[in-house]
Order: sequence, then structure tokens, then C-alpha cells
Amino acid sequence: MKTYLEPQEVKLLEKQATNLRDRLLIRILFHLGCRVSESLAITVEDIDFVRGTVTIRHLKNRIKLPCPSCGARLSKNHIYCPRCSHKISVAIKEKLEQHRRRILPVDTETLKMLQEFIQRSGPVNRNGRLLLFGINRHRAWQVVRECAERAGLPRLVNPDTGKVHVVSPHRLRDAFAVNAVKHNDSGDLPPKTSPVSC
Repeated sequence: MKTYLEPQEVKLLEKQATNLRDRLLIRILFHLGCRVSESLAITVEDIDFVRGTVTIRHLKNRIKLPCPSCGARLSKNHIYCPRCSHKISVAIKEKLEQHRRRILPVDTETLKMLQEFIQRSGPVNRNGRLLLFGINRHRAWQVVRECAERAGLPRLVNPDTGKVHVVSPHRLRDAFAVNAVKHNDSGDLPPKTSPVSC
């Protein structure tokens, strides 16, 4: 059994998508290496077609940013430090906000797909935010699993625990990480060609 997906297997997975939204979801999960929750939180305004980037918002509550007084870890909701009760300053809040997002380069083919999807009115308006996908985690998981089954992809084994997993959004994140290390050891895959404009 295999431990991770190869890029050519991800291409097979993508080809099995029955619509542009699902194909785009698979592409973003693999090419950006983000969590499924982060992918589903992408809005149209997070995409910069001129620079060829997507802003990914870190959705976990705990951020590795210490209190300047005692060193305790802070979260995005803290007004006072949980350990020393020191008031969290505006500067610290701004640092927390910066830690909660990262801007990633996107290859030209993915940008073209994003542009086409937006022009087709694919994004969904939720509470005033134009979400790219407008589906929940369960549906995203189903999309990846169903495409993997149609592509005939093997199950993957965790090398540490020996546990066998079906192909899922998190396995695409794993594939991104392995592929990024093979490419340049940096954790980010550079865009292969120049960005397109919207």
C-alpha cells in the first residue's frame, strides 16, 4: 500500500470531477496544501488575480503567539492574557491577525479555473460573503472520496500507525507537503507560469 498520492494520481482524481466546482476544490486542496476548512472559507475577495495569489485564513483558535509579559500562548479571542491577566494591546492583536492568514502563490491554470468559475456565478453568497464553494466539510469529503473511487486510486496507509485511510481532503494536503519537500524543501510550490489578470 502507498503512504501518499503522487501528482499524477491527483491529476487522475481531478479528471474524475463531474463539474468545475469539484475540480477546483481538488486543485486548491492539492496545489495550496490548505486544510479543508480553510479551502471552504475562501471568498472571491481573497483571490488576487493581478498578483496571482490567494489569501488563506487560519481558522484554528490557538495561535503560537506569546503574551509579552509572561509568554503564555494567546488566541484570537483573548482580550486579557489567560495566565497573567495582562491586557492584549492593539499591536499584539494585529500580529495575531497576521498570524491568522497566509498569502500563497497560485499557478496560472488554477487562476484561469478560478476566473471561469467566478464568471459562471459559481460562488455562493453567505451572510454577505461571496464564498468560493458554498459547501460543508462533509460534502467536500464526499467529493474527494467519490472522485478517488472513480479514478481507482488505492487506499493510503499511515506509516507511523499502520492505519489505512481512503483518499480524503487531508490526504491531498499530505501529498502537497511531500511534493513541496521533493521540489525545493521550502513548503511552498512556486507558480509555474505568470499570473493572469481578471
